[in-house]
Amino acid sequence: MGYSCPVCGDPQADARHLANHLAFTALVRGGDHEAWLDDHVPEWESMDEEGLAPEVADQADETEYPQVFEDTTEHHDHSHEANSPDLPDDVAVADLPDQDDLSAEAADAIERARELTRQRHDDDEDEA
Repeated sequence: MGYSCPVCGDPQADARHLANHLAFTALVRGGDHEAWLDDHVPEWESMDEEGLAPEVADQADETEYPQVFEDTTEHHDHSHEANSPDLPDDVAVADLPDQDDLSAEAADAIERARELTRQRHDDDEDEA
């Protein structure tokens, strides 16, 4: 069981994931996620995930969340980049705004996330 985002309906595994989804989307994109947080949890920008999680979970619908565990799936060496030939056609790729539309802070956050992902991928390859 998880939670459905009260703004976009995306399923989230638990209250912590819901809090992070709402806050990250609000910070990067603003819009409806930011407006919802401003209306329902006015102090959200000063909260950490432990403080925000119960606040947003109380106002979100519980939903079925499909659980997939790494030890029950085969791990294939493939890319998850947009338009990658390794991705099935039915896989949704994140709808990120153009880099030109982002604030410098948001663009830096996305670039840092990409770098951390690359490092994790390199670490996984080193372990294999």
